[in-house]
Amino acid sequence: MLRFMPVGDSMTIGSAGEHTWRYRMWEHLRETYGGPFALVGPRETLYDKAADAPVSYEYADPDFPRAHLAGWGEGWLHMAPLIGEAVHSCEADVLLVSLGLIDLGFYTNAEQTAENVHRFVAAARSANPRVRLVVLPVIPNVRATADAPFAAQVTRFNELLAKAVADLDESRSPLLLASPPPSYDIRLDTYDGTHPNASGERKIAGAFADAMYQAWGVGEPYEG
Repeated sequence: MLRFMPVGDSMTIGSAGEHTWRYRMWEHLRETYGGPFALVGPRETLYDKAADAPVSYEYADPDFPRAHLAGWGEGWLHMAPLIGEAVHSCEADVLLVSLGLIDLGFYTNAEQTAENVHRFVAAARSANPRVRLVVLPVIPNVRATADAPFAAQVTRFNELLAKAVADLDESRSPLLLASPPPSYDIRLDTYDGTHPNASGERKIAGAFADAMYQAWGVGEPYEG
């Protein structure tokens, strides 16, 4: 049994009424992965905008293993202290990580955020020395189109993230940097300039799926 844990911010937890890219990944693995697998994590809910809290179970399709470790407004800063226990308790084998936008937007600069990447990886490995990680670079959102300093921080962090992945990669616990979806367009693939719509969900799932297939032979290329 291969256990995948999606880890992320608002783009990963999703909000009431959405499928989420987690669902698109589950669909893909169900069709292409030749062995037993599960999505795992200590949380299951979506974010409810009316309640301003992660209390909704109203998935567009609720009939999938919806476990995750994601939170609206949470980033590397927030997940680094949580990931060790989550990996241990859920026996996670592969972490699919999409974090950083919220850190750079509200909490830490690029260098500080990169330090939290190191803390996150160390904590995950302390819980499972053979854990595998796939990390997606920050996809610039609508703020980056009008806020040049923020856009520069996103670019700088993505450079530091690539370096961290190269430096921290090891054979028993491989670390992959997924390629940002080349056709991702915030005007077409989000509903508000940040959060993915259906096409955006598929492209994010595809970025993770293609990275795992190319590096590890897991599943097949994404065709969603």
